[in-house]
Amino acid sequence: MRQKQGRHWIVIAVTALAALLGLLAMSCSQNRQTNPAPKKELTKDQRMDWWRDARFGMFIHWGLYAVPAGTYNGKRVDGIGEWIMNNGKIPVKEYEKYAEQFDPVGFNADQWVRMAKYAGMKYIVITSKHHDGFCLWDSKVTKYDIMDATPFKRDILKELSVACKKHGVKLCFYHSIMDWHHPDAQAPFYPNYNDTSQSNPNFDRYVETYLKPQIAELLANYGPIGVLWFDGEWIKDWTEPKGKDMYAYIRGLRPSILINNRVGKGRKGMEGLSKSDEYAGDFGTPEQQIPPTGLPGVDWETCMTINDTWGYKSYDENWKSTEELVRNLADIASKGGNFLLNVGPTPEGLFPRPIERRLEEIGKWMAVNSESIYGTTASPIGKPEWGRCTARGNTLYLHVFQWPADGKLDVPLAGGQAAKAYLLADKKHAALPVSGGQDKLTISVPNAAPDSIDSVIVLVTNNR
Repeated sequence: MRQKQGRHWIVIAVTALAALLGLLAMSCSQNRQTNPAPKKELTKDQRMDWWRDARFGMFIHWGLYAVPAGTYNGKRVDGIGEWIMNNGKIPVKEYEKYAEQFDPVGFNADQWVRMAKYAGMKYIVITSKHHDGFCLWDSKVTKYDIMDATPFKRDILKELSVACKKHGVKLCFYHSIMDWHHPDAQAPFYPNYNDTSQSNPNFDRYVETYLKPQIAELLANYGPIGVLWFDGEWIKDWTEPKGKDMYAYIRGLRPSILINNRVGKGRKGMEGLSKSDEYAGDFGTPEQQIPPTGLPGVDWETCMTINDTWGYKSYDENWKSTEELVRNLADIASKGGNFLLNVGPTPEGLFPRPIERRLEEIGKWMAVNSESIYGTTASPIGKPEWGRCTARGNTLYLHVFQWPADGKLDVPLAGGQAAKAYLLADKKHAALPVSGGQDKLTISVPNAAPDSIDSVIVLVTNNR
């Protein structure tokens, strides 16, 4: 009898111990789930990696300003299309009427993203909100947006986020710091919304109750966002400390995101970029210009229009040629920068046909030559007379704009450095003869250029 009781108590003790161990294990598991180990923060190089590899992106300026398309009260308004509210001296209530007419039934997010991808663009930056204050997404902070103020009632950014994910293109947002529509920002400055001498005593309230909450919406509801691209930072009420605070706020919400230098006071992307302790932002933004020698030691991106305006103007037909655009891309990459090429869709949500043609033609060039753009670094041989040069490790990509009439391409490298050379357009990579001396080598090339705009020769070297 006692032996049975002893065994009985042993069984109870073992069972209780097993239950206790099970509870402890469950508790540990729950702790691991609710308190995951903190992820190691990415370094700047790790965050910048995809962007440095991309080299080519699409800028999209689109909003209510597409409706007047550069004309107000029957008169053409000088200046760029998206500034018509300021340049045309349009009162807030009058400008708001364009929202009632904004019904872009031709908008197709999938088609937009496919056109960008075909052109070789790896990321898209679209104006979530420009200076006029109108929002292209369903914002809970205001009714001055695509869902509440227009007959269209579709979230443009949501549809683009789905299309970008589908096609493997990074979605990024442009966002204006200034706001001509908001009473706590620049709206009271009418008729000169851009009066940089004026200050709004309620601007800090605008930042905390409007600007930051909208940024939080954009980062929370549209999937992974590659870049927040700020603009409008030149106003008096915006300071470098405010820029640093905004930078920290955004990085706290999305540690991996990139933020351009205009979050602070780096307007053109040329000033102060070597002083990272003084200026906020991850990369510089030269506008409508390509720095003559790049910006050595600094990440930078040239943003440029495809005609003369960012936002759509119905009568701006001054289109850059495909030749100029492709050579700009090669020039920028040869200096270590990115090229953000802008398109301005119509009020119907379509890309003007001249833009489509240029994107198609750039895409045909990129289909053959993208290896010479993606992931490359700046030229180690400067700017040769015949074109440009990009590099990847010990491989040089010679972008030949002026094909040599005598069939001899001189490269400023010692002849002994060349291992082999071939045309990138030649799928068989047939070797081109290389000869050279002490300060240059010469590549013998075919009589006809493979591409009239930019023919690329791959030169593999021994000692890079």
